[in-house]
Amino acid sequence: MSICPLYPLDIWRISPQEIQPVTEVLKEGEVFLVSLPSGEITRENRAGLGLYYMDTRFLSCLEVYLAGTKPVFLSGITRGSHFSQIETTNSEIKTPEGMVIPLQTLHLRTLRVLKHSLYQRMRFVSFAPCPVSIRVRFVFCADFADIFEVRGARRAARGSYDPLTIRPDGFLFSYLGRDQIRRSTLVAFSPAPAQIWSEEGHGIAEFELNLPPQKKRYIFLQVTPFIERPGEKAQAPGVFGYWPGSPRELDNIEIAFPRAAYELEKSYSEWRRECTSFTSDNGHFNQMVSRAVTDLRALMTDYAGMGRIVDAGIPWYATPFGRDALITSWETLILNPEIAKDSLRFLAGYQGQKIDSWREERPGKIFHEIRRGEMACAEEVPHTPYYGSVDATLWFVILLAEVYYWTGDQEFLEEMAGPLYRCLDWYRKYGDLDGDGYVEYLRESEHGLTNQGWKDSWDGVVDKDGSIPRGPLALVEVQAYLYLALRYAADLMFVLGDYREGAKLHQEASRVRDNFLRDFWLQEEGFLAFCLDYRKRPLKTIVSNAGQCLFTGILPAPQAEQVAHRLFAPDLYSGWGIRTMSAAEKAYNPMSYHNGSVWPHDNAIIAQGLRRYGQFALLDQLLTDVFEAALFFPYYRLPELFCGFARREVGGPVRYPTSCDPQAWAVGSIFLFLRAMLGLSCREKEVRVGKPFLPKWLNELYVQNLAVGSGRVDLEFARSRGKTFCNVIRCEGDIKVTIQP
Repeated sequence: MSICPLYPLDIWRISPQEIQPVTEVLKEGEVFLVSLPSGEITRENRAGLGLYYMDTRFLSCLEVYLAGTKPVFLSGITRGSHFSQIETTNSEIKTPEGMVIPLQTLHLRTLRVLKHSLYQRMRFVSFAPCPVSIRVRFVFCADFADIFEVRGARRAARGSYDPLTIRPDGFLFSYLGRDQIRRSTLVAFSPAPAQIWSEEGHGIAEFELNLPPQKKRYIFLQVTPFIERPGEKAQAPGVFGYWPGSPRELDNIEIAFPRAAYELEKSYSEWRRECTSFTSDNGHFNQMVSRAVTDLRALMTDYAGMGRIVDAGIPWYATPFGRDALITSWETLILNPEIAKDSLRFLAGYQGQKIDSWREERPGKIFHEIRRGEMACAEEVPHTPYYGSVDATLWFVILLAEVYYWTGDQEFLEEMAGPLYRCLDWYRKYGDLDGDGYVEYLRESEHGLTNQGWKDSWDGVVDKDGSIPRGPLALVEVQAYLYLALRYAADLMFVLGDYREGAKLHQEASRVRDNFLRDFWLQEEGFLAFCLDYRKRPLKTIVSNAGQCLFTGILPAPQAEQVAHRLFAPDLYSGWGIRTMSAAEKAYNPMSYHNGSVWPHDNAIIAQGLRRYGQFALLDQLLTDVFEAALFFPYYRLPELFCGFARREVGGPVRYPTSCDPQAWAVGSIFLFLRAMLGLSCREKEVRVGKPFLPKWLNELYVQNLAVGSGRVDLEFARSRGKTFCNVIRCEGDIKVTIQP
């Protein structure tokens, strides 16, 4: 297949290897690693580098020295989000014996894989003409910082550190937290180091390597986190939670490393077979999709005794988030509906049961975030779980309906019927704080979120004069979600046989829509208000939230068209995507988290709305610009967000410094863009392809193994003379395909 250039300056020629990431990330299960591209976790650690497990940093320093000098980084690449290869060499070295080793004489190749532990294999080769002796030193530290501390939280007190335990093959760091849980990190080498000692809380291991010309020498390393609760044995991460053991019961590292790599590659291969396959005539687009598929596999986590769910993002949000998991699952229905089923089951298991102001819990409410680190276990933060999300409960209903439409799984719907009723009870009893029919939020917990929509930073909701409005606040997109949730819930009630409740929900949805058009539409702006404040006064700040209303169908076509075109005005459209806030607003800052940045998932949801209202020219522009933006990021992976600076002729989008990467709903946005592009939807046993189109940089697209109901479908899309055609290649099972030309 040929690669179609976008412009004379062919940015498709950019290789992922040419764009070095700021950090590299590996993740498997509950363990993840964040390092510099060189593989280092430096002592001057200010970027969240480290090895993490259960919201705790178990390794805060990993440095390597060749005869007292740091290796020179050459290149590195991560495959499948769980395996990395790093190439380094030496600067000029003068040995104690007076020998000079010229620069770029030694080659160090480091392979890493995560599977319960961090496994590392280092291969040393000398290209000097005579034998070389070199001293290799490793420096380690474990600070056992809670993830909230790493992000900047200050604590009044911490637990106590045990003295470093020196072992023949490594050392053991240990820390007793204020929650009375002991957390330990075991560092083990094979072969054993020549010398091991401690220095100012650091563990240091040193090897003397004799390197004949072009002969390989290996050092294997394993780093394992352990949790020891009062009255229990130390436990390390396992495939489905933990495996019992102690720091003396680890496998032989040289055997464990290749076994872990093999088992993970097998697991990833199985995952790819379970998912829909997307193949186009554009190789770079194929790489984007392939990376997204493996990123989602890495972000899917089995929690012991809790179930499986997609984590929100690395490093700051490698934990279950209600809203993030639900939106990601909705985005990826076209890829694999099992992601959604797993997430719904997990969240239903933690659905609110009582009134708890500390955690902002209410009966029927879907949680915002759950944490299991020291600060959560010691009740310094309310995240056990914390329920401060105004829209997660509505997204639960929306996703449940979409899963039923996509799969026709009556048994799963009946399984979720109880949680569905409880979600509706939450809206009627607790979601509407003042009885006006809207869903509002107001922070209760001292350590809770001020803003509880998707823009949940402290200044994520701001008035035109730059002031922070007083709550309760009724966000515009939340009311649109409410409208769609009520409509979908009505459909589900009819399926479940509760016709009275279904009719009632239809009436409630109509009432919400009528009131919404009356209270949120800004006639002079041709746009929607940001929110209603505590006085029911509309905030007229121009933000992207209005665009997220489109996919719900709450707006009549004339108003929807005005909103769509307003989103593409120069103050909101950066050239790389739609900004979160207009550049004309007083609070605008293209480098802020929510007030001027560009979020891929926000743009993908808007794209689905553009599809709904037939705004194909705008949709084409958005698809092209966002995918071009992706080409400038490592591995063609869209990050959580990037800065909202206007596009220029030279250069790419500006990176946001603390963006999660990978981040679930950014990764999932590719599949929602695809769904908007192809017009794919499902109703139980029917696949609907409505007016598909391929942008100018795609001529052919093959969709294979698409799971619908109990069947599978293969589709072929081709663009010719400005039109896109769809052919059915395979259709297995009791399903049909309807194509709208």
